[in-house]
Amino acid sequence: MFRHPFAAAPLCAALLLALPQLPQAAPLAPDQQAVHVLNRLAFGPRPGDVDRVERMGVRRWIDAQLQPETIALPAPLQARLDGLETVRRSAGASLAEYLVLRKEVRDEDEGARQRRRRLEARVMREAAEARLLRAVDSPRQLEEVMVDFWYNHFNVYAGKGIDRALVTSYENEAIRPYALGSFRALLGATARHPAMLYYLDNVVSSVPDARGKRGLNENYARELMELHTLGVDGGYTQRDVTELARMLTGWTFDQRRLAAGGEGFRFDPRRHDNGSKTWLGQEVAPDGQREGERALDLLAVHPTTARRISRQLAQYFVSDDPPPGLVERMTATWRASGGDIRSVLRTLFASDEFMSSEAAGAKFKTPYRFVISAVRASAAPLDNVAPLVGTMNQLGMPLYGCQTPDGYKNTQEAWLNPDALTRRIGFAAALAGGRLPLAAPAVAPAAPAAPAAPAKMAALDPAALEAALAGSVSRRTLEIVGQAPRQLQAAMLLGSPDFMQH
Repeated sequence: MFRHPFAAAPLCAALLLALPQLPQAAPLAPDQQAVHVLNRLAFGPRPGDVDRVERMGVRRWIDAQLQPETIALPAPLQARLDGLETVRRSAGASLAEYLVLRKEVRDEDEGARQRRRRLEARVMREAAEARLLRAVDSPRQLEEVMVDFWYNHFNVYAGKGIDRALVTSYENEAIRPYALGSFRALLGATARHPAMLYYLDNVVSSVPDARGKRGLNENYARELMELHTLGVDGGYTQRDVTELARMLTGWTFDQRRLAAGGEGFRFDPRRHDNGSKTWLGQEVAPDGQREGERALDLLAVHPTTARRISRQLAQYFVSDDPPPGLVERMTATWRASGGDIRSVLRTLFASDEFMSSEAAGAKFKTPYRFVISAVRASAAPLDNVAPLVGTMNQLGMPLYGCQTPDGYKNTQEAWLNPDALTRRIGFAAALAGGRLPLAAPAVAPAAPAAPAAPAKMAALDPAALEAALAGSVSRRTLEIVGQAPRQLQAAMLLGSPDFMQH
């Protein structure tokens, strides 16, 4: 854990005594709106962002963010992404290499375990680099925010078996293209991706064969209703879970075919339960793959799904206990649009509840958002994401590392505790002091001529940092920070309760 030089200082203690008191509900002033949207639709402001949004106009900026395909990625960012070879691979190519190494390990080939560990480490390193580079540097900030939201909603744990090789393509093929599109398309893409089929075991779910070697697996059907759509109180029964699992038998993939360049999803009629089912009060006649597709059709537009996910979006963007009236208007938009995510977000962002002083600063940053927003505000170079990955591990939110299918929470209750605050302050001090090796190469050359000295980062300028945050920090916090020695001020800004809120 990074040590920080001011942990016991009275000024720091004053900042940590309490989170900022929120103002009474009132519309945000025009100069506050730019800060607010950058803290919610983006991962916080970079230097100059607040002025840019004000000049463009908050509403025009929101409209542009809702159409990310119209915003070009900077050439340096695109070049970095293009250089991440494992990120550009298909699911099949990634799986093929993994399976070869797994076979070598089973054959007790000398060095195979080490080669497999190196491969797994490289895949995770490049996946993290792609995600974090986009989150920090992409001008399509709302797209990145929604990737964070939906990946947690449709979580797949990277540490389970072959999913070590599949999570990158899962994010790139099943989450990212649909983050602002049709919820039905998103639901179908996650349902059919081999990473989800493997993670929640639908790959092995089958009608029992004559020898009893196959059998029904209800894991995915349960989470499909409990987490992905209706919710635990969605009005269904255990029998509905079983019947939906029967409808989804045969939804699978073949590892060897996929690794050889074949399809990532296939329907196997031999595994499908062709009996009649009764699901959510409806009789379901035998109809092969279309049984599952019709189930997704119904779940995607179900009123309970519309209300539940509308509330989750409002909780993510407005407050931990979102206004019921806003949730109902978002639900109405969901139902009228057939689950068009962009339309639901338009209703949310146009609401008085979203653009109110009560909403500003009402959310406590997750470790992911805290780390990214700090790097964005600091404008620090990001040649090496490893220190950020390590920090998120220490803060209890490893990237792609949530083992349970419910994903990471985004509420204050989930993340606010004394140990987490201490660790966050340690990270803030290390970043502010220039002691994080973000400018160092992530991987040393295979055979360097001489040991390379780590690139030196400059300590952050507190005045430049304060200007970048532009209203995100209260006057009272600025007064306290101003009483501290200058070399501690940037760390105190990033470690302040104001910065931990958004």
